[in-house]
Amino acid sequence: MEFSRQLRDGVMSGDITVSFRLWRHPKVKEGGRYPVGPAQIEVDSVELMPFSSITEADIRRSGEEDRESLRQRAAHAGPIAEDTLLYRVEFHLAAPRAR
Repeated sequence: MEFSRQLRDGVMSGDITVSFRLWRHPKVKEGGRYPVGPAQIEVDSVELMPFSSITEADIRRSGEEDRESLRQRAAHAGPIAEDTLLYRVEFHLAAPRAR
């Protein structure tokens, strides 16, 4: 999974543990490990949900300040309305990346 420059440090420190993606189909799988800089994350769950169902807690866990900043970041793949389906990807910091 790729993360914007602004979020990468939070992911690598373990502070960011949720991401929302506007994908046609999931591009990660539960249990999969993915490099993020010198670290690795492991995906705990992948769930399809409408934008309107995103909680305030998940907005904070995603590293965003508010719902609109999350909408703008996820909208690089297209517009996001309240009923737009997004993938909620929950993950944890797995290990430093092997070299």
